[in-house]
Amino acid sequence: MRKKRIVILGAGYGGLRTLKRLQEFHPNADIVIINKNDYHCEVTSLHEVAAGTTNAEKICYPISFVIDREQATFVQDTVLRVDREGKKVILKQGGPLSYDFLLISLGFESETFGIQGIEEYALAISDIPSVQSIRRHIEEQFSKWAEDHKDERLTIAVGGAGFTSFEFLGELTERLPKLIRRYHVDGSKVRVVCIESTVLPMFDRKLAGYGTSKLSARGVEFVTGRVVRVLPDQVYYKNGDELHAIHAGTFVWGGGVRGSSIIAASGFRQRRGRVQVNGDLTVPGYPDILIIGDCSAVIDPDSGRPYPTTAQIAIMQADYAAYNLKALAEGHTLKNFIYKSKGTVCSLGRKDAVGQVMGQNLKGYPAFFMKKIIENRSLVKIGGLETMLKKGRFGLSK
Repeated sequence: MRKKRIVILGAGYGGLRTLKRLQEFHPNADIVIINKNDYHCEVTSLHEVAAGTTNAEKICYPISFVIDREQATFVQDTVLRVDREGKKVILKQGGPLSYDFLLISLGFESETFGIQGIEEYALAISDIPSVQSIRRHIEEQFSKWAEDHKDERLTIAVGGAGFTSFEFLGELTERLPKLIRRYHVDGSKVRVVCIESTVLPMFDRKLAGYGTSKLSARGVEFVTGRVVRVLPDQVYYKNGDELHAIHAGTFVWGGGVRGSSIIAASGFRQRRGRVQVNGDLTVPGYPDILIIGDCSAVIDPDSGRPYPTTAQIAIMQADYAAYNLKALAEGHTLKNFIYKSKGTVCSLGRKDAVGQVMGQNLKGYPAFFMKKIIENRSLVKIGGLETMLKKGRFGLSK
């Protein structure tokens, strides 16, 4: 009798953690994981590569580090859509791949909210190529200033003041002195502007205020408003009815994310690329499909709203998904997902951060230290101890 086939789409936090746990469970099934790249990227560190304080190699490791070749097969290809009725995954390069049970963990994309010019002229922190482009672009602008002295080249505007934007700004302010020296630019002309109505909405106002004051002390200007249009070298934003413009050689958009566009392309009932899943993480009407991570919406019973899409929840969902995929393959009862937040920490650059961990507010070096613990723990849970030893963050000053 043919073994059942479990197919995992995506090798991010959720997908790769599911694979690791599933292999530990030794299900009576063949496992296939599909990803467009042959590496896993620690997306919570992408802002460091964008700012230039870390190289891409530091935050990536091969998927092969995790795969048990006796149980699982890796297919490097781009997923185009899921044929739910035919129970097949349609791929860009290879032929359709059939499945008995499917896990979708395809990650996020930048959300434009229909703002004119975002797609054409904004840079977004979303994957390795995107952050390498940001780093290159900033360096090119500084280099070109020495030739034409157009001051807008030295202005970096950031749209959005959430988690990713703040972490990027923290790293960027660490890097700027080095760029100023390298390209011999006039430091007094360098300008960093953050545009948003509310800063760090996920934290209480005291922690958000601490983060804002720290970045302000390093030269970041916070302006209240919402981005309404982006043009080459110009960003327009509104504060009430007043329209303002900032001349900027670099515009980084961190105003929001959505689930993968493959969700909509596959015909799932979704909102912003996210499917509201059942308690056991299966898709309503499709008990053979589970969705976790950025493409899933799990409702918080207390607030009635979906939990935020974070690496933490994706890793927790993965443990339940692995259990439930084994249960599906072997005809056992599935478990409902229960989310227990361990807290969140937002870095502000070297030796500084803000966070809420186990109900306690942290700031400064204690928060920074906790951030390093969280990063190393993630490496262990997904890549294993050996990967953590190779890629871990052990320096207490960075």
